[in-house]
Amino acid sequence: MEQKGRAVVHIFGEEYIMKGEATPEYMTMLANYIDKKMKQIVGRQPQLSVAKIAVLAALNVADELSKLQEDYDTLVKLMDDEKAPEKKTAEKKKA
Repeated sequence: MEQKGRAVVHIFGEEYIMKGEATPEYMTMLANYIDKKMKQIVGRQPQLSVAKIAVLAALNVADELSKLQEDYDTLVKLMDDEKAPEKKTAEKKKA
């Protein structure tokens, strides 16, 4: 059986034990990213509850992911569009 990764991380003052297929370093990096996002939010709106801070951090990360996915999809389409003329030329040569 493959050994799973395990890491003890701290997010917004709370300790969590993470287990998964990823390396402990990767899990720690993710936890640090979320911790940073939550601290940014509390810096702007210190009156919010921890639950609301966590939800806003999740929404910020989801927004970042969505924008990156859009960028990725655009790049893939551009690459496919560039390959299309080459593909047609290669197909004509075979015929």
